[in-house]
Amino acid sequence: SQEITDMSYIQTLLVGSLLAFSSMSFAAEPINTLDKISFLGGFERTSVAIRGYDAVAYFTESKPVEGSKAITKRWKGAIWRFASTTHRNMFEADPEKYAPRYGGYCAYGVAAQERLVKIEPELWTIVDGKLYLNHSDELQERWKQDIEGHIAKGNANFDKLLVDR
Repeated sequence: SQEITDMSYIQTLLVGSLLAFSSMSFAAEPINTLDKISFLGGFERTSVAIRGYDAVAYFTESKPVEGSKAITKRWKGAIWRFASTTHRNMFEADPEKYAPRYGGYCAYGVAAQERLVKIEPELWTIVDGKLYLNHSDELQERWKQDIEGHIAKGNANFDKLLVDR
């Protein structure tokens, strides 16, 4: 009947549209702006880089330090927070030096899992003057088992992950 033919046509169009849409690539954010929204561990995208932590403090104080909402710099589409104006000025002078590698996404996730994964600011390493952040104690330990190999894989994967979303 005509009604069945019309339904088949509509179903074919819907399935075709869904397949086309699902195969499209979407660009990911180049800077990790995922932040916790609940004690249960839920995350959502905000405009604040690396969960509001001061990227410069990892280098100057050898520890993660929360940045101030009042001391910020917009860079690569994200708001970066700093604990002091001195840190903000240092970042402004050379953001590539202080910004974490892989846009602040989990270094192990980028390298070994080929995924853009949220981070915990307390899980970090500096290798050859570059800051790397990770998501969990377990992934931090895996990262440490082959840092050089993971850096090589992460360097090869990151740009591709930004467009293959």
